[in-house]
Amino acid sequence: MRKINVTLAILLLSASLLQAYIQTQPDEKLFQEAKILIFDKMWKKAQDKLERLIERHPDSSWFSQAVFYKAKCLEEQRGKEMEALEVYKSYIQLEERSKTLAEEAEVSVIDLAYELYEDGQRSFLREIERKLYSSNRVVKYYAAFKLSYIKDKKVAARAVPVLKAIAREGEDDEIRDRAKIALLRVDPSALRDFEEERSESRVSVLHLRVYKVDKRDPVFSMDIPWALAD
Repeated sequence: MRKINVTLAILLLSASLLQAYIQTQPDEKLFQEAKILIFDKMWKKAQDKLERLIERHPDSSWFSQAVFYKAKCLEEQRGKEMEALEVYKSYIQLEERSKTLAEEAEVSVIDLAYELYEDGQRSFLREIERKLYSSNRVVKYYAAFKLSYIKDKKVAARAVPVLKAIAREGEDDEIRDRAKIALLRVDPSALRDFEEERSESRVSVLHLRVYKVDKRDPVFSMDIPWALAD
């Protein structure tokens, strides 16, 4: 009986300590409250909660997510596009960042930069152009597709090399077809040039290989286009 009482006392003490620990985590409380507000699309109120977390708890394990979702809240508020873009960029620079959220942040930077460019703030074009050189294929491809919608065809043409690469190397028919449509949107001649390049690369070739009886590798080899072989 005494053993049972001791065990119950330990369990009650553990529960009390756990409850006290939970109650002393204001950063988590702020984050969870902000997420509920985000779910309800109450962007400004959620932003306020997240800013409080960021300012008061810079060492919190929720800090990096708070930065990302602050950017999301700003993005959803008219007139806050520039600020949202900068906060997304600051998230991308954080060491403690999620790979998935970082990719989403990169895509949002492209969308916001496009909106700002279309609103007459031409300097934001550079934000999209930089993404054409991203090591992340999703980001790189998205930047090229977005750039293809710009009305100034000289500007849109900067996406052509990446669009050609997508049309040639894309992982499935759908994305390759999207790249061809984007090329057509930018400049019909760009698509024509691409098709000509592809047809030239598919020229039939006669492969000549000469082997010695006792050798595995050829001692002589030559590739001759069939047009010349005739």
